[in-house]
Amino acid sequence: MGIGYGGKTLRELLEYSEKIYQETGHYWGLKSLPLYEKDPLTWERLIYRLRAIVVLARELALHIAASPIARYIGETCTVLYTPEGDAIVHSTGILVHVHTMSEGIKWMIRMNYEENPGIKDGDHFVGNDPVLGNVHTTDVHTLTPIFYKDMLIGWVGTVIHQVDIGGNSPGHDIITATQRFEDGFYAEEELVYRDGKMFPHYYERSRRSVRTPLFYDLDDKSRIAANEIVKREVLRIVEEIGVDNYMELIREAIEKSRRDFISRVKERLIPGRYRSVTWNALNVIKEAWQPFAREDYLHAAPLEITVNEDGTLFVDLKGNSPSGWHFSNGGISPLMGGFWVTMTQLLGYSELINEGFVRAVKFNVPPKSWVGDTNPIYSRSVPWWLLIPQMSGLHKMVAYGAFARGYVEEGSAGNTGTWDAPQGGGFTDGTTGDPPNIYFPIATFELSSQGLGANAVRDGLDWGHAMWNPEADMGDVEEWERNQRGFIYLARRIKKNIAGYGKFRGGASFEHIAVFYGSKDSILYNNSSSRVFIEHGLNGGYPPLAGQYSLMAYETNITELFKEKKPYPLGDDPNEPEMEKYISGLIERLDYSSIYPREFKSNDIVHFKQCGGPGWGDPLDRPLDKCEDDLNMGIYSPEIMEKVFGIIAKYDEEKGRWIVDEEASKKKREELRKIRMQKSIDFAQFYKEERSILLEGKLVRPVAKYYMEQKEVSPDWFKEFLDFWRLPEDFSIPIQGKREYIRVMSEWHSLYLESYKKYLESKGYDLSKIRYLKYEDVGILR
Repeated sequence: MGIGYGGKTLRELLEYSEKIYQETGHYWGLKSLPLYEKDPLTWERLIYRLRAIVVLARELALHIAASPIARYIGETCTVLYTPEGDAIVHSTGILVHVHTMSEGIKWMIRMNYEENPGIKDGDHFVGNDPVLGNVHTTDVHTLTPIFYKDMLIGWVGTVIHQVDIGGNSPGHDIITATQRFEDGFYAEEELVYRDGKMFPHYYERSRRSVRTPLFYDLDDKSRIAANEIVKREVLRIVEEIGVDNYMELIREAIEKSRRDFISRVKERLIPGRYRSVTWNALNVIKEAWQPFAREDYLHAAPLEITVNEDGTLFVDLKGNSPSGWHFSNGGISPLMGGFWVTMTQLLGYSELINEGFVRAVKFNVPPKSWVGDTNPIYSRSVPWWLLIPQMSGLHKMVAYGAFARGYVEEGSAGNTGTWDAPQGGGFTDGTTGDPPNIYFPIATFELSSQGLGANAVRDGLDWGHAMWNPEADMGDVEEWERNQRGFIYLARRIKKNIAGYGKFRGGASFEHIAVFYGSKDSILYNNSSSRVFIEHGLNGGYPPLAGQYSLMAYETNITELFKEKKPYPLGDDPNEPEMEKYISGLIERLDYSSIYPREFKSNDIVHFKQCGGPGWGDPLDRPLDKCEDDLNMGIYSPEIMEKVFGIIAKYDEEKGRWIVDEEASKKKREELRKIRMQKSIDFAQFYKEERSILLEGKLVRPVAKYYMEQKEVSPDWFKEFLDFWRLPEDFSIPIQGKREYIRVMSEWHSLYLESYKKYLESKGYDLSKIRYLKYEDVGILR
């Protein structure tokens, strides 16, 4: 006798569920929905009572015991599952985990946990391995079986994003990791509680594996509290309606959601082949610690979706980059997390989200790609690095279909990267009222509030979007400073010129200045995309700012400025930089933004910023009143308004605002359109020029590596690439040597820095009080 429903083992239930679905195309073979058809109102009431339970459990758990990222930002969710691990109802919060913890439960079943170590009432299992059932190592989940009279009738899982996960550098997204051994804390769906007691080895390991054990313990309690609430309330429903009706109810709920998803696809999309490609760049050749990891990458994340006439989808990831010695390797579970957190917001926002959605979609994943490669040695600290751009392509494809159907307000020009996530930690020095030698983490979460892409009828959402959390919130400065004791904010403000241009502009975002103050022995690093934009705009819209950069200042005079009540930096406009204007000391300006840990001391300053969203439509068609609003809100500078939008405006000192000159702007726009026509070339010329670049091998190392890797990773994609460009079958692109690439990039940065200094001097800046850290010296501070 097994512990599952009907005396079956959990493996028997899982295998039967999969078999009957393959045979019938219906979840558990449910060609009809008897309970729903008999009494739909009672059915709906019971299902949404279950959903209310998981929502309530999540909200209560946040106030019982939780770390800052859970308590203030809501980086958590709770999900109810069937005995064989299929999601039934999902709470609010991070919708990433529609299917991730499901993979974890099914892995446990296939590994015969029912026999060893056994599954008992009161057990709790902890996991965070992305290959087994998670998105990235920082999302730690607790899985709890639900028993009714010695019969396992389901599971409940709660996941919380951690402040610190251990690893070779402090933080929650370990970009310095190259291998699993550097990722930090791992738990492989591990039994850690039994009979109401935590196993001592787990208790000790949580203290030895992370730098913030207090926060980890609080989150542990929060997850268990949420699960126990759900467990108790589900058993009440089972007592009311009977276990047989409960099992029928939850299976019907999944089958109905499958049908609802198909109906929504038929309603919103048009059958056919949808394609997109998005990009990300990892620039760490001067930063990485491990010799084999010193490489710059151009990561491509193409996505192809076939919308079938029956409403099902086929998703193809051919052409994706391979795994490598970096932090962003993934797996099926991370892919499903990214896919469903996006689709639930685009197509399923009014539906019951569960395993039924998953059953309506099939995937093709090249086994040697960053998603398909299950090699356990690679780091999987942050699969989000590629998931975010890839799912931006999904955003666009839904926009294509919805627009074609006439739902012009649906969809988006795409996501943006949730980048610039300063991480690290340090110790208080006792000079500002805190006791000395208290460790503080640095885990800023402004990354959860980026700009969203525009669409055909509106601007993108400003500073309020993260594709992985529909409840985006950057949190209050005061709450972060309470935990980041020696890392104090000087300013938050709108970052100019970061939003993608368009008739409808992309969402704008913020920039931030913080100072290490009352601290010692601190380190900090950051993660961002530098040399490519993730997403281009749509219908003439422009991408958001791609040239992200790094800016830090060391050994500064900030304390003197405080005492003398003089101005200090509140942000960074490279055209009129405040850092160079007010600060003396050593300034580090880099033309890339993924930086490895540097040592910081009191009075050192860090600048970081978020990303804008892509635009929609021609910026020369943007209404004049909206352009005027953009100027007065500080979204764009007057220079960008004139060069890109064709807007001539003057600042009215009396009214204290910018006023657009309508006649002058109309003339400027006509002038810009004529210039465009003069510069434009037809596609035949464009094709000829681009093909010559390929034939002559004029590609820098990261670009050439990407294309040539596809010969092995995705042969079908590479053949299509050759056919499109009419290249011979034995075509090969020479890959630039690493040393030559470094030399070229060093020269490029030196030129960038020298030209920037000359620009500032021409504007009257006195640079005698500062010195710049040269590109050749990168690494001396870490």
